[in-house]
Amino acid sequence: MNEFSPAPLLEVNDLRVSFQALRGVARSHVQAVRGVSFSLERGSILGIVGESGSGKSVSTQAVPGLLPASADVSGSVKYAGKELLGLSAEEMREYRGRKIGMIFQEPGRSYDPLQNMASVFLETLRNSNPAVRGEEAAAKAAALLAETGLPNGRERLANFPHQFSGGQLQRIGIALALAQNCELLIADEPTTALDVTIQKQIVELLRELRKSRQISIIFISHDIDLVADISDRIMVMYGGMVMESADSPAIASAPRHPYTKSLIAASPRFGSHYSRERLVPIPGKVTDPARPEPGCPFAPRCARARDECAAAVPELAPLSGAHGDSVSAGGPAHLIRCALNGGGLWQ
Repeated sequence: MNEFSPAPLLEVNDLRVSFQALRGVARSHVQAVRGVSFSLERGSILGIVGESGSGKSVSTQAVPGLLPASADVSGSVKYAGKELLGLSAEEMREYRGRKIGMIFQEPGRSYDPLQNMASVFLETLRNSNPAVRGEEAAAKAAALLAETGLPNGRERLANFPHQFSGGQLQRIGIALALAQNCELLIADEPTTALDVTIQKQIVELLRELRKSRQISIIFISHDIDLVADISDRIMVMYGGMVMESADSPAIASAPRHPYTKSLIAASPRFGSHYSRERLVPIPGKVTDPARPEPGCPFAPRCARARDECAAAVPELAPLSGAHGDSVSAGGPAHLIRCALNGGGLWQ
């Protein structure tokens, strides 16, 4: 549960992101994010889960302004009440890294193979303090590496990326994200390509940093079990939209949207290779963002779809029972985007 102030640190409202893509000789309008809204309280952890192509990474890269100049972005992204969309590159420097840190997937690809870690940390620390010198930077880097569970930091700073394991590189990536004392940490699939033991260690590290530094975290993954393990609240995305959003225990124990249920059924549990658990793949494929369906984006793959599901995109609304009675009991609402919400789907 969140132990910190409920004041929102980040407020995203009706975020839309599209790209112009060249397909053959024709240009297509790719709708990557279609009206995403959410808020993040100070000191809390929001998990965002969904298949590849669901819009998870694009939604969060829009927050610190990491999308390419070709992206068409609209809506609102407020950090501590300050609107970020529309800021100049120089103005965004006050937020990117200093207030909003990023951890990227596959950390081995994030580093220059010709730079040792001392150079990488020095460059990062100089973003917030140009006057910092090598010895001071090395001391700070060693302290950050120790905080993120990598011992002998002073000695390891002379090493190059190829001299570290995947888990060690991810710890270095977390240390770099914390180097400028950020308040919000966006972890974009930070456990990709790591074995399950290292995954658990990285999740535990992030959980500890949340308490010790009182930072907010957005944790992105396609693994819904992993997301449920660390998050206070989960947002399930598909086709560039939010399909379901609720407190983590509600999603983990009683998912309501057909896509969320399918995602859980298709995901292996930790240690499931020792059991007879059978995974149920989701039929079909993710909707082409250049040719979105006129109705619910999941309707073509949904076993419970009806005619009305293909007619129009349903609103994201509080979960209701079969007779319209709200089943959300206090706190943030359990939200769901489904045409059958309140129509007996949960019976």
